[in-house]
Amino acid sequence: MGSQSVKTIDSLSERKDYLYHLLNDVKALEIMIENDLFEKGIQRIGAEQELCLVDKNFHPSNNALKLLEKINDNHFTTELALFNLEINLDPIKLEANCFSMLENQLSSLLSKAHHEAHKIDNNKILLTGILPTIKKKDLVFENITPHKRYRVLNNILKKLRGNDFRLKIKGVDELILKHESILFEACNTSFQVHLQIPLKEIVDKYNWSQMIAGPMLSIMTNSPLLLGKELWSETRIALFQQSVDLRNKSYLLREQKPRVSFGSNWLRKSFLELFKDDIVRYRPLLTSNFDEDAVVELKRGKAPRLQALNIHNGTIYKWNRLCYGQNNGVPNLRIENRYIPSGPTVNDEIANALFWVGVMQGMPNKYKSIYKKAPFNEAKGNFINAARTGINTYFNWFGKGISANKLIKEVLLPFAYEGLKKSNINKKDIKYYLNIIEKRVESHQTGSVWITKSNRKLRKELTKDIANATLTSCMYKKQRKGKPVHQWTLVKPGQCIDINVGESKLEKFMTTEIFVVHENDLVDLVISIMKWKNIHHIPVVNDDNKVTGIISKTNLDEISLDKEKLLVAKDIMINDIITVNSETSIEKAKEIMIKNKIGCLPVLEYNELIGIITKNDLKKLL
Repeated sequence: MGSQSVKTIDSLSERKDYLYHLLNDVKALEIMIENDLFEKGIQRIGAEQELCLVDKNFHPSNNALKLLEKINDNHFTTELALFNLEINLDPIKLEANCFSMLENQLSSLLSKAHHEAHKIDNNKILLTGILPTIKKKDLVFENITPHKRYRVLNNILKKLRGNDFRLKIKGVDELILKHESILFEACNTSFQVHLQIPLKEIVDKYNWSQMIAGPMLSIMTNSPLLLGKELWSETRIALFQQSVDLRNKSYLLREQKPRVSFGSNWLRKSFLELFKDDIVRYRPLLTSNFDEDAVVELKRGKAPRLQALNIHNGTIYKWNRLCYGQNNGVPNLRIENRYIPSGPTVNDEIANALFWVGVMQGMPNKYKSIYKKAPFNEAKGNFINAARTGINTYFNWFGKGISANKLIKEVLLPFAYEGLKKSNINKKDIKYYLNIIEKRVESHQTGSVWITKSNRKLRKELTKDIANATLTSCMYKKQRKGKPVHQWTLVKPGQCIDINVGESKLEKFMTTEIFVVHENDLVDLVISIMKWKNIHHIPVVNDDNKVTGIISKTNLDEISLDKEKLLVAKDIMINDIITVNSETSIEKAKEIMIKNKIGCLPVLEYNELIGIITKNDLKKLL
C-alpha cells in the first residue's frame, strides 16, 4: 500500500483491468524466475522506523504533518494517524559495519525529529510498540492522516466488513470494545527490518523466517498495555489482526483468513506459491492507473514494476512479508520482518535487527526443505504463544519442548554468530549487539517485562492515567539516555513527571472502576452494595446503560424505608444530576461541587459513563 495513487475498485471495467494486470504480473514473475533475472552477488538490509508523537504531558499529539513540514527530510513520511510518523532508512549492503551505520543514521534522523518536535509546544518523539497513554477518544476518524490512500483504505474496509470493527483481547485483563475506523491499527508502532535474499535461497529462507519468528519475538516484546489494560506481551499481534479484520459470517473459504496473519503453509517449490495463494484467498481491494504491461516490459529487456501485484501484496499484512523490488532497474526479492516492535531504545532495535539477520544468514543446511521436518502449525503456534507470554514462552522446537531462554542462548545466538561471521560483519558490532540480546536473556528483562512490572508497581499508589503518564515519561527519559532495556530500573511513583493537580483533567484522577445499579434494583440491594464496597455514591442506569440518576448515602439516610413497600432505585434516586466530561479540570470540578452543594460528579464521554469523582477524592488530591 506504499503507493499514494490508489483508489477503490468501483466498477466492473476497473475490476477487469486490475485483474488483467495482476495475473499478468504473475506471468512476468514466472518468466523472471525461469530466466533467473534477479540480482546476484549482493545482499542489502534496510529498515523502517515507526514512531509516536506525544505532547508535553505524554499524550498523543496530532502535530505529525506540522512536524513533517519542519523536519523537511525525505526520509520521513506520514503514517495512518496524525500522532505517528515513519522514517525510511537507506538500504545498506550487508557487510562490515552496516549495523552500526544503520544505528548512526537512525540516531541522526531521530535527533533531528526531537529537535523540531520540541519547538512545537514541547512535543516529544517516543519509540514504543503501543503508547501507554493512548485512549479510545484518540482513535477517532478525525485523527486519520488526511491523505487519500488512508481514507480510501478505511472506507473500503468498512464497506466490506459491513459494520463496526470489534476488539476482543484477553490477557491478564480483558479488552472488549467496538470501534468505527481502522485507526486502532495506528496504536501499533514497529521497527520493520528488510533482508534481501537471493532467488536460489528464497524458498528455504522464507520458511526459516517463519520457523524462527516465535523465538525471535519472545526476546523482543515491548507492547503489553493497551488502553490501560495488561494484555499480551506483544499485544500488537492481536490488535493488528483484529483492527483490520474483514471477515464476515460467510462460510465461503475466500476472506475467511484474516488479512493480518502468520500464513497458511510452508513454501515447497517456488515463492510464487505465496502470491498465488494470496490471490486465491483475498479479493482485490484497490487499483491504480497502470502505465505498463509487465510481460511487454520484459520483452523490451526492462524489469517490470509489478504494480498490481505490489498493491495486492500491500493490503495483506503477513508478519513475514515477501516483497518484490528493484535496485537501479535490477529486480530483487526481500523478506520484510514486521513483528519487531518499536523501542525500547535505538540500541535495542539494532540489536534485534542484527540478531534476526544473523539467524537468517546462519540457517544450518539441515533445515532446508523444512516442510519435511516440522508441521507448519508448530511454527504458527510458537509465534502466537510468544506474542502472549514473551520471554516466559515454552516452545515446540522440531518436536522437542524448550524454554525461550534456553533456545535463544544455546541455539539461536550461535546461529546468529555464524551467520554474521559468514556475512563478513564487523566482529566488534557482532559482539556489541549480540551481547545486548544475551544480557536481555540473562536479566530476564524485555521491554514488556519492564513495562508490566513498572505498571503493577505504579498502580498500587496511582490512578490508571497517572500511572500511564508516569510510565511513558520514564520510558522517554530512559530512551533518551540510550541504555538498553536490560539495564533499566523499575519506575517508582513520583518519578519522571511533575503534575499540576489543579489544572489537570479529570481523566487522570477519576475513579474508573464504577459500581452502578439498575433503575429497578431494590433499594435494599443498593444499600448492601454501598456498604459492601464502602462507597457513598452510586449511579443509576437504565436498560441502555445510560445514567438516569444517582443515589447518595445522605440521600438514603433521609429516606424512611417501608418494609411492606419494596422500593426500587428509581423511586428514590436524584433525577436532576450534574455531569462533566473527562476534559474538566480538577479545580473546575471543585467549583461545580461547591456551587451546587453536591458530593460527586459522574464523568461522561459521548454520553457514556466512564468515571466518577467525589468530594473525598478532591480532598485527597488538593
